[in-house]
Amino acid sequence: MTHQPAAAARTLRLVALTAAALVGFAANSILCRLALGTHQIDAASFTTVRVVAGALALFALVRLAARRGAMRPARSGTWRGAAALFAYAIAFSLAYLRIGAGVGSLVAFGAVQLTMIGWGIWRGERPRAVEWLGIAVAFAGMVALATRGATAVDPLGGALMLCAGIAWGIYSLLGRGSANPLVETAGNFLRAVPMALVVSVVAAMVAGPQATREGLLLAVVSGALTSGVGYSLWYAALPHLPATRAAALQLVTPVLTAFAAVWFLGESLTPRLLGSAAAVLGGLALALVGRQAQAVAPARNPKGGAAYSK
Repeated sequence: MTHQPAAAARTLRLVALTAAALVGFAANSILCRLALGTHQIDAASFTTVRVVAGALALFALVRLAARRGAMRPARSGTWRGAAALFAYAIAFSLAYLRIGAGVGSLVAFGAVQLTMIGWGIWRGERPRAVEWLGIAVAFAGMVALATRGATAVDPLGGALMLCAGIAWGIYSLLGRGSANPLVETAGNFLRAVPMALVVSVVAAMVAGPQATREGLLLAVVSGALTSGVGYSLWYAALPHLPATRAAALQLVTPVLTAFAAVWFLGESLTPRLLGSAAAVLGGLALALVGRQAQAVAPARNPKGGAAYSK
């Protein structure tokens, strides 16, 4: 009898961790668009403050966990991982100068998942027919969102967000299988700081820095809370989630972002966005279902599914 309350408590904790992490992922888009869409801060300064605040928050969490004996605060991270992380962060910021949070989250999320699926195919995975169908539907949704009509996504903004999603997909692939993803991420954030500082200096020389108190505060919150704390919550939940389920749960992020953007930013849910979102998210869900079905059979690749998110 004592096992049932304990199991229920563990399940409730997992649900709470996962929900909080997904809300944090969605909040990143809202905070970034709120700061940059209203020109309260320039993209380079926002990125630098976000990376520095994220590094400080993550290392504080690593030190706290080390004191509790949960992990060793060893040096970790790689320059390749840091470069992919920084590429994501700067492209993410630049994109939100030009496109809305709802559209941006959908493009970034779709690019992350398609990058990881595409890498698996490149490495020799052989998707089932249902996976190919899901990939095709998701890709068609991305194309429909970006082309034709007055409500089409700004081309440069869409391209930048596509690059951000690809960079985060690469970052996720580099970190897949890490023994301690929280420490790894903290190390990558620290290594990304000098990259961000260089870009900020160059941007200041070209156009001059632009930052209000509100813009700086939004960047700090984005880096420390929705990135640093958000990632730590996700990594705490991740070991208890099968890879395919973790990837499927991330389907919630663009939905949360779109509705939050309507509420907080006054963005509208256009028919094009709704239709494209249905195609992208539905196609990815179909691909994930196909991958899960393949995993329960004699698996060709036991590592299927995305384990990391933006």
